[in-house]
Amino acid sequence: MRALEVADWRLWRDLRLAALRDAPEAFGSSLADWQDAGERRWRERLTGSYNAVARLGGEPVGMVSGMPDNGHVELISLWVAPSARGRGVGDALVDSVVRWAAPRRVVLRVAEGNRHALALYLRHGFVESGGGALVRVPA
Repeated sequence: MRALEVADWRLWRDLRLAALRDAPEAFGSSLADWQDAGERRWRERLTGSYNAVARLGGEPVGMVSGMPDNGHVELISLWVAPSARGRGVGDALVDSVVRWAAPRRVVLRVAEGNRHALALYLRHGFVESGGGALVRVPA
């Protein structure tokens, strides 16, 4: 797991575009929204938030963000490459945001029908709060 700096925008860009190609229904943004974005937009996306990349065998295989928002943190942009699914990468990504956010509450939204994501978040202590939203309140 590696927290990114703004200077890591190219790595973030490559993973984000792969995520939008692989699972367009899972995100609020589309590939068309980002595929022609310039360096400045990618750098701005990484500013003021927590962004991490998971690696297996030295290769980047997952990503996640934590966005501060009115006293809580919104977990967004979680994605794991198909080749790394079922190997604990998603768990490590969720844990990294929860640790970074502490002691703040973490909230997120899950796309309708995304059973695997919902199971991942429930496993990490999130509870459904209606309309696809989940929340995890620190102990």
